[in-house]
Amino acid sequence: MAIQAGVGLSNNKDARQAGYEACSLAIKKAGIEKPDLVIAFSSVGLNQDEVVGGINEASGKTPLIGCSDAGQITNEGPNKGGVSVMAIKSDSMKFTTGMGGQIANGAREAGAALASDISGKAAEPMELLIMLTDVLKGNGADIVRGVQDVLGKNFIIVGGAAGDDFLFKETSVYYYDQVLPSSIVGAGLSGKFSVGIGVRHGWTPIGLPQKVTKSSGAVIEEIEGKPAVSIYEQYFGKKAEELKSEPLAILAITYPLGMSVEGSDELLIRDPITVDEKGAITCAAEIPQGSEVHLMIGSKENAIAAAKDAAQKALEQLGGSRPKAVIVFNCIARNKLFGKDAGEEIQAIQSILGVNVPLIGFYTYGEQAPIGGDISRPLSCFHNETVVILALGE
Repeated sequence: MAIQAGVGLSNNKDARQAGYEACSLAIKKAGIEKPDLVIAFSSVGLNQDEVVGGINEASGKTPLIGCSDAGQITNEGPNKGGVSVMAIKSDSMKFTTGMGGQIANGAREAGAALASDISGKAAEPMELLIMLTDVLKGNGADIVRGVQDVLGKNFIIVGGAAGDDFLFKETSVYYYDQVLPSSIVGAGLSGKFSVGIGVRHGWTPIGLPQKVTKSSGAVIEEIEGKPAVSIYEQYFGKKAEELKSEPLAILAITYPLGMSVEGSDELLIRDPITVDEKGAITCAAEIPQGSEVHLMIGSKENAIAAAKDAAQKALEQLGGSRPKAVIVFNCIARNKLFGKDAGEEIQAIQSILGVNVPLIGFYTYGEQAPIGGDISRPLSCFHNETVVILALGE
């Protein structure tokens, strides 16, 4: 049997029925009676408790992890407003699920609590952790560091940050029959199986690097001694007043910031979100003082090439094994970049990994994965505007 997986999607407007239909279809496609693990992603336009109730009814209360999203991804391509479910069963791979603390009470502590919960229950040494977390209430980079405090700096962490259909108000994660705001859940994978991880963004730098001369956490106050927003004013000729709030967030979809990090051929992407009255930029995750940053530019062509390259890297790491299940964590900014052509990116991934391989994913508010997808010397971190592909094989 080894690994059996199936994916179901429902756009039923009845939340409970949508959860039930998606899970029932996933189990049917997997060719199994009862899964070992169910993974689910859903629009916040549906009542989350009802969605989870329907999934549990269909699965017979199989261990469940999942989250709200900014769009679903399946073999059928991108989807909005629905529920997607992966049902998976294996006699060679074991799943240990767990939950962490409230992100709002301390992001690093919440990550550590998740890692402690799962590692304390795992009967065998874990190979990797799939993590789903809120990042609206805390620093995504700190959540990753909290996990590493317990599992080690070089432990493989892969996952995505929950979404809420681009509202940026409140996200939820799912754990068994619970819907949890401002929280974190995950599944540790143990046993005999192969794993491939691809991590790319495809954004390219504009001009010379500039030094962050003053910052605190996710807030960049100064770049090269000037208000941080000047990096955008220099390029676009717009004043800070014109770049506040939504205009900067829209620009950042195509023009984010890129930060140099050791061990990566690509710059680590950071999404600017807002500008304050002093010209300080708040990003989706931290940029430490002293970092070198570039203004970045994105294009559909480069984004598709990056997705194909990430898929190829994941396939190569399987060591000749064909993927049996694929999970994609893809930033909502990439979806916005593509617009109505978002399906082209998913098709590019499938052209490498196979159109019939069970594939599930969601559009995220950030991604967790090893830098460069390197699983031989993994250093997992928090990414923005990046596609992360997890392929599981026998």
